[in-house]
Amino acid sequence: MDDATNLMIINGVLALDRPTSVEEIKRVLEHRVVPIRRFRQRLSPLPGSGDLSWEDDPSFDLDAHVVAESLPGAGGDAELSELVSYWMSHPLDPNRPLWRFHVVGNYLGGTALFGRIHHCIGDGMALLLVLLSLTDTTADSQEPEADPTGHPFTTIFNDPDADFAEVQRLAEEIMPDGIRLMLGPADALKKANPFLTAMASVPTLGLLTFRPPDPKTVYKGKLGLEKRAAWSQTISVEDVKAVGRALGCTVNDVLLTAMAGGLRRYLAAHGGVGPRLNFRAAMPVNLRPLARMADLGNQFGLVFLSIPVGIEDPVERLTELKRRSSKLKRSLEPLVVLWILRTMGALPTWVHNLVVAIFAAKTTAVMTNVPGPRQKLYLAGRQIRDIFFWVPQSGRVGLGISIFSYAGQVRLGVGTDAGLVPDPQVLVDGFHDEFEALYRRVTGG
Repeated sequence: MDDATNLMIINGVLALDRPTSVEEIKRVLEHRVVPIRRFRQRLSPLPGSGDLSWEDDPSFDLDAHVVAESLPGAGGDAELSELVSYWMSHPLDPNRPLWRFHVVGNYLGGTALFGRIHHCIGDGMALLLVLLSLTDTTADSQEPEADPTGHPFTTIFNDPDADFAEVQRLAEEIMPDGIRLMLGPADALKKANPFLTAMASVPTLGLLTFRPPDPKTVYKGKLGLEKRAAWSQTISVEDVKAVGRALGCTVNDVLLTAMAGGLRRYLAAHGGVGPRLNFRAAMPVNLRPLARMADLGNQFGLVFLSIPVGIEDPVERLTELKRRSSKLKRSLEPLVVLWILRTMGALPTWVHNLVVAIFAAKTTAVMTNVPGPRQKLYLAGRQIRDIFFWVPQSGRVGLGISIFSYAGQVRLGVGTDAGLVPDPQVLVDGFHDEFEALYRRVTGG
């Protein structure tokens, strides 16, 4: 799925409250991430075929994966957005392990740790455990090299006899909502009857294959190399839950409704939007048991949620989106997509390209919502003030929307193709306007 115009790289920022140095970050990575073998491996072509395999990088050098940068001028969001947008357009070095961290100084009085990890290393849920392996729950935790037992979230990646029950307990304590999200679909999959699931998957595959393409909008078109990144201000999770309680829906329903309204506003200002306009968002669904998260790699499916962008009234839009979302929760689409992705790996490249093209024609955006840690975490003794990230936009899709909650606040990250949407901050502003309108409508606040 990787392409020069759409790199399958997960980009994210950890905003630290105080300045830190490259040496301090390298020390954490050396003891928390480098011991994970996949982060010391590169991709190598198998002789006589176009296939790739993992091999240990014989010249692994941590210095090549940690670089120092500093923002110019005021060192605010605008300057960081320029830096992130620039690197989102550039691939990682294919001759090395496919990850890199930029230690960005002069960001709002602290440091922004901008990480880039290729999706082939792991999906978003598995990489959440890598995030936890980087962090501590207190500022005065031991220095990484001073802990003889190893960090619990790093140990499970290398020790088959590690106490996973203890790791699960810690993970549930730090991010209970994220763990429930991990467990739900995977547990349902384990309980499913394989024969009945296989039989029911046949019509689902047909629906996926023969669905009509999404309508032409400003969000679809030929992609270029240049990308743009934007992100929202924080919104209180409690405020989102208040709207959900008032209307009997989930946090995800509320946030997606506000985002759909922001997308609608942008369309209205760029050529108009009809009342019946719908387009689909591909949304990842975890299909891996929690006990196998340490395997890294990818084990996810997709659901294709039809977004009622044409509905102007936010409550009416929310009601319709909730109805569609509830229907998809009983769907076998994630399982079928996982099967398709696995099957592609054994087929020729031209089949890969065909499947990616078919999926892209039927999709306008990639959207993901990850409930992260509920409490503040620390990295190198600094408090992580904020976390936000950008989901890869997959194949020929030009719009990626990522929702991440952290310590009671939620942020939205938007990544776009610069030729299609050169000003994604306008989408973010529309998201804020829509949420505020919805909040006032249902709470009177």
